Amino acid sequence: MNLHLDISWFFALSYRSRRFVLISLDIFLLLLAVWFSFWLRLAEPFHPLFLTSGIWVLIFSVLIGIPLYSYTGQYLSLTRYVGSFVFYQLAFRNGLLVLCLFSVGNIFNLPLPPRSSWILLWLLLTVFTGSIRFVLRDILLSIRSSPSKLQLRVVIYGAGEAGAQLAAALHLAGNHQIVAFLDDDSNLWGRSINGIPIQAPQTITEIKSSIDQILLAIPSLGKRERRSIIAQFQQQSLPVLSIPSVDDLTSGRARIDSLHPVSIEDLLGRDVVSPNLSLLSYEITDSVVCVTGAGGSIGSELCVQLVKFNPKCLLLLERSEPSLYAIEQKLLSLGCKKVNLVPVLGSACDIIMLNKLFADFSIDVVFHAAAYKHVPLVESNPVSGISNNVFSTLSLCNVCAKFSVRRFVLISSDKAVRPTNVMGATKRVAELIVQAFAQEASCIDDFELSSTRFAIVRFGNVLASSGSVVPLFRSQIASGGPITVTHPEIIRYFMTIPEAAQLVIQASALAKGGDLFLLDMGEPVRITDLAVQMILLSGLSVRDGSNPDGDIEIIFTGLRPGEKLYEELLIDAKSEVTEHPLIFRANEKSISPNALWSSLDSLESSVQNQRSDEALAILSELVPEWERYKLPVS
Repeated sequence: MNLHLDISWFFALSYRSRRFVLISLDIFLLLLAVWFSFWLRLAEPFHPLFLTSGIWVLIFSVLIGIPLYSYTGQYLSLTRYVGSFVFYQLAFRNGLLVLCLFSVGNIFNLPLPPRSSWILLWLLLTVFTGSIRFVLRDILLSIRSSPSKLQLRVVIYGAGEAGAQLAAALHLAGNHQIVAFLDDDSNLWGRSINGIPIQAPQTITEIKSSIDQILLAIPSLGKRERRSIIAQFQQQSLPVLSIPSVDDLTSGRARIDSLHPVSIEDLLGRDVVSPNLSLLSYEITDSVVCVTGAGGSIGSELCVQLVKFNPKCLLLLERSEPSLYAIEQKLLSLGCKKVNLVPVLGSACDIIMLNKLFADFSIDVVFHAAAYKHVPLVESNPVSGISNNVFSTLSLCNVCAKFSVRRFVLISSDKAVRPTNVMGATKRVAELIVQAFAQEASCIDDFELSSTRFAIVRFGNVLASSGSVVPLFRSQIASGGPITVTHPEIIRYFMTIPEAAQLVIQASALAKGGDLFLLDMGEPVRITDLAVQMILLSGLSVRDGSNPDGDIEIIFTGLRPGEKLYEELLIDAKSEVTEHPLIFRANEKSISPNALWSSLDSLESSVQNQRSDEALAILSELVPEWERYKLPVS
């Protein structure tokens, strides 16, 4: 009969009943320890000295010991969570008990046992009372993880501190059976952690049939190393889960056993470069900051990053009511009590509203993230795309110059470089507008003191942003496929949303006026490889000619109108280094302000009258490098 069937009645008792059982056990152990201390010291179980001095020690050990244990909280701790700290407490209590017994013997002039018996008594009391609690803990855990309970058989990759903590947490939860640790350190091979062997990663081929999952327990692992490890295990068709990041663990946002599947975000892009805190906080702390498109992918993350540096006021300008509500609630949940959050429901194109807003709040810094960015949608609705992307920028630049806002930063896109679509062309015109205002500002007397510093930050795709391929592929995988990719050779740059937002803020601090900043996007990613990786991370296989029985098929649909095979970050300028290793400055061609304002007047008239062909013609004149979409020759 299994052990847990014999004693499971104990754990079904009420708290008072279990406390009575524990007290009874302690009474027995106190008597046993006193008797053993005399036996071991005198080499006889019932030595005459025991009959003279041992009897009163037996009686007082119970009369003093049980109240002492109760008063110092020995019966308040939960048995299933007993650990080394509880053992140290027991040692202290038992030392105090022995000291009390010795004092009673001296006070009442009772016959005292040999001095060494007192040391033996303390040691035996600590071993006996401690051992019974550890035994009860292990029995309880064995019941929670009994063979009748379905357990996942796992190996833990990483035999360091995080791996040991994860093993302890999983043992306590009782849902996993840890088969082995894997570690690259050959000095650890053949050793063990709490009886669990540490093996070389290569042994996975020998034990893969006996495990269900691999748990990656190296929170500080770089993306390059993580990609290598994941690729190794994917060849064995084994699912990999990971513990939270160092930041999540140290901040308390996650526990060591908060396991999650390795996400594509964990693998794409480069290792995180620590931000320059002086650049992040520069002109943000105690300033009034406005973020347009505050509910969008980039805008919302900008707000999250900005509140960390305590702006005096943060204005959230957003035209979508649900998105505005969501970002306001998110910021409130972060506990940013020092920051005055002002949600503004409106459009960045509304010049009357903007004038009142800037007059009322004396805004210091503006991050313009509001834009229509979905290439096919803007291609189908060019007038709306031009109206929003071009004229919101024009309106904001006008009010920034009028109210002497210190800094204005346009969030631009790599699609503005030699654009092949309406969206990219509108973003390039937005850049031209910012450049023109910077030129005019540079002509103002006392430029350093009075004018706005206009700047542009250009970067590529951000992971998991609205409309990006990662959420689309996740949805397609969840529905059983197929995954749709427009072209087998299409490539894109990727960056995480938090990193992009931090780099935008840091770039704003570097602005001198008229700057066009380029963010280092790392290595470009082949979208087909991205799709394959996401399928494998989901524990599925790719269905193709070599594997007709696979789970998810990848099909190629052809490039969409206005879509490029690859994106660029430069037009014809050479980038210059800045104080930040991932931020570069470019000086590109611009249009004289007077010529640009005249063309924009004509463009505005075409947009207001919904003359799309005329508007597109003016757009192409403003952006001569824009090549109207043509199907590529296959």
